[in-house]
Amino acid sequence: MKTWKQSLFSVIFLAGIILSGCGGAAEDQKETIIFADEGWDSLRFHNEVAGIIFEAGYGYSYEQTSGSDTALWQGLQDGDIDVHMEGWTANLGEIYTKAIDSGEVEEVAVNYDDNYQGLYVPTYVIEGDEERGIEPMAPDLQYITDLAEYQDVFEDPDDPSKGRIIGAESGWVVDELLEEAIIDYGLDEQFNYMSAGSEGAINASLVSAYENGEPWLGYNYEPNWIMGMYDMTPLEEKDPDGIISQIESQDITIAVNVDLKETAPELVEFLEKYNTSSDIASEALTYIQEEEASAHDAAVKFLQENEDIWTEWVSEDVAEKVREQIN
Repeated sequence: MKTWKQSLFSVIFLAGIILSGCGGAAEDQKETIIFADEGWDSLRFHNEVAGIIFEAGYGYSYEQTSGSDTALWQGLQDGDIDVHMEGWTANLGEIYTKAIDSGEVEEVAVNYDDNYQGLYVPTYVIEGDEERGIEPMAPDLQYITDLAEYQDVFEDPDDPSKGRIIGAESGWVVDELLEEAIIDYGLDEQFNYMSAGSEGAINASLVSAYENGEPWLGYNYEPNWIMGMYDMTPLEEKDPDGIISQIESQDITIAVNVDLKETAPELVEFLEKYNTSSDIASEALTYIQEEEASAHDAAVKFLQENEDIWTEWVSEDVAEKVREQIN
């Protein structure tokens, strides 16, 4: 029979083994990678593509943190965010350069550069649509400055004395830039600029107008499912140095907090090879819209159908682990 001292020693010894085992598991536990989520679907799609590869291929879990441009880039600088998969560099301006210049954020790749954004109208507004019985409403509309001649076409239903321009989502830097451009052109005297509450609100407004063959004027961008679904025409800016000209097309970058290079260098090495296109994102976004799918679903579909693309970013060992996860 054990004495009380022997029993106590056994308990302490066993507890030591358990704690030692827990300590080892904690040491082996990889950190959770935090992605920035600024609220648009193409960013969420890329977060999921990279996240699935992080998780299946490298053993890291991942999460997304939502917020405004300013808050998320500051979070990336502070280390609260690890990865941003879609940095619209021209839109962000000083926010982006400040983060990079701080030395705490590093641009590791260009995700894609074949994008476009600005003010759009349905093409039938300019050319009409014979099949739908729509006559041209603004036949000479080409440049943003031409809008001065078509105030009545884009009448603001809440203020018929002016036209209405649907802006970008409130809180996005591009929304501020667009409003500044409208003021610079003096169009604020003829148009009310209305920032949108969300990207969904922009698209709902466009869908309603388009389906009814009505005029619509507002912000949108490519890649975007709605640009693939409807025939839209962007309005040009005459001045090549104008505000909108500066942001029409730009490098969409991948950036990381520099600490990730120390804590997960294999992930940074993967991200350095990550490269896609607007067509890839547009296809994913169309799938999300038409099938009422999630960004995660679209990412899995992309990985299943495009091995020739993403396997170039990783080793064969990692690729095989990802295949096992998605198939």
